[in-house]
Amino acid sequence: MTTAGALLAEARPSRYDAWMAALRADPRRMRLFGVLAPILVTLLAAVLRLVRLGDPHALVFDETYYVKDAWSQWNLGYPATWPDGANEQFVAGDTGVFLSSGSYVVHPPLGKWLIGLGMWAFGPDSSFGWRVSAAVAGTATVLVLYLLARTLTRSVVLATVAAGLFAIDGLAIVTSRVSLLDGFLTLFVVLAFWFVLLDRDRHVRRLEAALAPHGPDEPPRAWGPVLWGRPWLVAAGAAAGAAAAVKWSGAIVLVALGLYVLVTDALARRRAGVGFWPADAVRQGVASFLLLVPVAFVVYLASWTGWLVTEGGYSREAAASAPATGLWSWVPLSLQSLWKYHQSMYSFHAGLSSPHSYASPAWQWPLLVRPTSMYWQQSDGTVQAISSIPNPLIWWGGVAAAILLVYRFVVTRSPAYGFVLTGIAATYLPWPFYPERTMFQFYTVVMMPFLVLALALALREIAGATSADARRRTAGQRVVVVFLVAAVVLSAFWYPVWTALPVPYDFWRLHNWFPTWI
Repeated sequence: MTTAGALLAEARPSRYDAWMAALRADPRRMRLFGVLAPILVTLLAAVLRLVRLGDPHALVFDETYYVKDAWSQWNLGYPATWPDGANEQFVAGDTGVFLSSGSYVVHPPLGKWLIGLGMWAFGPDSSFGWRVSAAVAGTATVLVLYLLARTLTRSVVLATVAAGLFAIDGLAIVTSRVSLLDGFLTLFVVLAFWFVLLDRDRHVRRLEAALAPHGPDEPPRAWGPVLWGRPWLVAAGAAAGAAAAVKWSGAIVLVALGLYVLVTDALARRRAGVGFWPADAVRQGVASFLLLVPVAFVVYLASWTGWLVTEGGYSREAAASAPATGLWSWVPLSLQSLWKYHQSMYSFHAGLSSPHSYASPAWQWPLLVRPTSMYWQQSDGTVQAISSIPNPLIWWGGVAAAILLVYRFVVTRSPAYGFVLTGIAATYLPWPFYPERTMFQFYTVVMMPFLVLALALALREIAGATSADARRRTAGQRVVVVFLVAAVVLSAFWYPVWTALPVPYDFWRLHNWFPTWI
């Protein structure tokens, strides 16, 4: 080949670049692509979560608590105690044997209300009914993650990759097919982050418009405006309140989002040339707090309505014998009792250190040392298993990508990288502060959306910038394609042991790559 021919070959765009160029040249096809991508990835998630959802017809792992609590709460307004042998009776279809006395539960009610809704719709004796709400929430999370990624990057392809990786990941699939609380928590957390992202974009545009100079001689402003019309921030507060109403770790997300809103507003005011931008950001921060936090509190308190308006709930009359005096004497006894109940719940969570064979402290989570086995049955040489292990390639790739994003954020100060790292920090960093507490690897499902976002951003870096030479772009895109194909193949390999499909014992053994995975 001549030198000119070699240069032309090097300049030839990759197949992906050529395909995208052709797509952008036809606005109608581009719009169709933007519509079909989220629909198809959401349908894929739905199929993986809903097919054979009722198998096994057994109370799997902590379903023994949440399913029965959800049904008694749906009927009485509060979780009730169950007699001895209730699991066997419940699975056999005798679902009304709960007692009238309240049961001590250590998580807020919203997740159990959602589980109960599915049981009401499809029957409490149906294992599909036990789990359908979790499956719908897990499917919806894929769609919301797509929308978040699209808002963050303005890229249909990157959003599809991020949502697609979450759709096929084992941890996300299992927590959507088993009636636990963590899938609902994940949905509300991702919603809250998406709403904050929508608010940030709108708020920065309004701020820039308000602070734009009206002439070349106009001096910089010492103070900026305090903006109150922020409906997406109110929506974020409601979503974060719903997350806290499922599990208290949602309240940590609310704090993280509040700090993120404060910092991004301060930086926007500094860029706009506001003279007293730190103090100005505090002024806006007070307004942001009033838009974000009270609605979260209202949503959280509303989730306790059933407990508040009935009298049989656990600790419901705790304040009757010793009501508050002085400053707090005006508070209704029901709310005083709720406060005492919350003190008891906090003591339980802070001191929870009971041994469990699948317990995994937070320092082990990035290494994937001890995934949780939720169900295992052997019969006639076949095994049915439900292991909440993530797709190992997606998980370790996401952890590596998060580390890369820390470096890239320090170098580039990319707002997208900072946003994703905020999500990872909010959903992981609090846990190592409780080293003695009993924890499980599947808690990380709420961190998983941000890990796959980090992974998608890292894959974009590997694919190369559009300004890179064609040879670099082609090589990088091939690496990305190989990674994605390998991730799909691994998910297909692991899917049977995520969903209790009967498999030969030796096939199940092939999935135990390390002794701690058994």
